[in-house]
Amino acid sequence: MIPKIEMKKESQVPVYKQIIESVQDLATRGKFKNGDFLPSMHELADELQISKETVKKAYSILREKGIIESAQGKGFYVTNNSNTKIKILVLFDKISTYKQVLFGSFQETIGDSSEISILLHNQDIALFEHFVEENIGKFDFYIITPHFPLKPDIQKRVIQSLKKIPNRKLLLIDRYIKELPGNYGSVYQDFERDVFDGLMQGIDILKQFNKLNVIIMTGSMYAPLIEKGIKKFCAENQIKIEIHRHINPDKIKKKEVFLILNGQIDVELIELVRIAKMKGCKIGKDIGIISYNESPINEIVLDGLTVLSTDFKQMGELAAKMILEKKNKKIRCDFRLIRRSTF
Repeated sequence: MIPKIEMKKESQVPVYKQIIESVQDLATRGKFKNGDFLPSMHELADELQISKETVKKAYSILREKGIIESAQGKGFYVTNNSNTKIKILVLFDKISTYKQVLFGSFQETIGDSSEISILLHNQDIALFEHFVEENIGKFDFYIITPHFPLKPDIQKRVIQSLKKIPNRKLLLIDRYIKELPGNYGSVYQDFERDVFDGLMQGIDILKQFNKLNVIIMTGSMYAPLIEKGIKKFCAENQIKIEIHRHINPDKIKKKEVFLILNGQIDVELIELVRIAKMKGCKIGKDIGIISYNESPINEIVLDGLTVLSTDFKQMGELAAKMILEKKNKKIRCDFRLIRRSTF
């Protein structure tokens, strides 16, 4: 019995791309085996109630991709086999040190079983929409970091684009979108809940200081969610807190902790350290410093920079295993306080 090639009339994805997606999926899952013949163009056009030209376009692209071939007088047959590598499109918002850790872990885990293409949407919703539209039907899996401004109109457009990708092929990384329905995969961090749990891991040391200062610089997209989690933690644990939008030398005092939400090796961390040293403060003893998001260089900065961070290595491993096992799950990554000399 010939496997059924599916098409959804209500879908926004062009019909020829749906046919390509369906044949690719059936071949990948072994429903179509090497040498199996597809329905003729006339048969499929009649079955789906579409034009023969649409089927012809889909079959032509499938042939170009090496998934099917034609036999004179017999029609098109499947040439895809178990040795075909998994084609993966990675749509990152940008490349950062922690994204490199994530991607390196992903590559190591997935091994030689895949062909990976990377595109950067740079948190530009129009560019993202273009990338999704142009690549539907061309890949077996789509790995996406859906980091965009949290404005309702932009988030609505993000969801509309993601809906065009079949659930079985979609894997969201680093952020889970609860408003997006479906059985897609996601390996993510929960910004509000994570920072609460991370700070709890350092509660014994925090209690030894007089106050927690949170420095939130411009450009931290999820700062409102993180700030909410920090305030909840401080309220429940009777920790004095002050939020800063810029670094004020008069506010840097001994026996206080400074959490920089957009720190790493940026100017705010450098400025904080410069002022602290000018005031004769010994970092890690007189004042504590905690940065956000782990990076390999944090092991040597200030003889070891304490960090609150999700486990990006784990994130990459889990994403790769989800693809290899073909089991979509929604997994929240581990989040921890990595204690070093600054706290």
